[in-house]
Amino acid sequence: MFVTELSLVDFRNYREASLDLTAGVTVFVGANGQGKTNLVEAVEYLSTMSSHRVSATAPLIRAGAETAVVRAKVQAGREDPRLITLELEIANGRSNVARLNRAPLSRPRDLIGALRTVVFSPMDLAIVRGDPSDRRAWLDSLVTTRWPRMVGVRQDLDRVLKQRNALLKAMAGRSFKPSGGDEETTLAVWNDQLAAIGAELLHARLDTLADVTPHAQRAYETIAPVNNQISTSYKTVLDLDGLAGAADVRGELQRRLLDAMERLRRDEIARGVTLVGPQRDDVELFIGPLPAKGYASHGESWSLALALRLGGYTLVRADGVEPVLVLDDVFAELDVSRRERLAAAIADAEQVLITAAVGADVPDFPAERRFTVDAGTVSAP
Repeated sequence: MFVTELSLVDFRNYREASLDLTAGVTVFVGANGQGKTNLVEAVEYLSTMSSHRVSATAPLIRAGAETAVVRAKVQAGREDPRLITLELEIANGRSNVARLNRAPLSRPRDLIGALRTVVFSPMDLAIVRGDPSDRRAWLDSLVTTRWPRMVGVRQDLDRVLKQRNALLKAMAGRSFKPSGGDEETTLAVWNDQLAAIGAELLHARLDTLADVTPHAQRAYETIAPVNNQISTSYKTVLDLDGLAGAADVRGELQRRLLDAMERLRRDEIARGVTLVGPQRDDVELFIGPLPAKGYASHGESWSLALALRLGGYTLVRADGVEPVLVLDDVFAELDVSRRERLAAAIADAEQVLITAAVGADVPDFPAERRFTVDAGTVSAP
């Protein structure tokens, strides 16, 4: 799939913008602060209802405007001329309004999956160097790209955690022994829900990490000329031994989550917070025998983060979907050798959107298109 038209109204620094896009490589060149990243961010937001730059909606709306509108036409494939129109009205302080082929959707999240994207930006260095939440976010973004319905699972998990944490705080300081009262009954209900929802997300994470790691390993070998062996490991309070041989993996995960909640019940009540579940897990990354965090150089960390994103991109393609690949200000961080290796790795992508402050940083691609971005104006050179 690829975007053929992109229209913005009051999005970021654009009062209004409209441009035609094609399959293949498109490069947006402009000095920092001119709006080139805003263009690819708009495509990402239509795809995922999230931004790699901010978590709130207010910064997405042009100063002085009440709402922003992002609209795109998406073609099914190079050989498939079917078109769909995606539209999202972004509001601050109230729910977004989504439309598919001009028809309103009852839930904005139902738009997710109509357009798939894989985005890499300098902020992805946090996948390697940041907190566990950054690595969970990377893995979950890939999970929801593969299976858009998992967005709802993650929202359900957040809802259950909010309620369960509130109950644990109310129980803090009381007897750690089960009393059989109303609070115990309610806690058992939340335990069951957390185990069921957590098992579904955890199952998807484990499958996705196992599937993406070989692709990321090959990507890293391509990008990094030396010391180019990487590996991953999922870190959780659960015992994952023997899980692969279980007849019902999700059911077994659910049982182990319930066991862990029982084992950590005293600590959870004492601290008033949930200590079990996917929200506490981490992904360990290794270059050679050493953990990447704390040991990898800047160049190694950058190459590893890029390899993880490229691995995700390859995995989604292997699933039968051609996502739009977004490389936001990536080439400036790479030396000439790595630039050429990256360019070769993405040469056959259906659509690649690249931003760069300096056009010379981006290698030449066959049949590429380049736009100049200046103060919220996009023009062909």
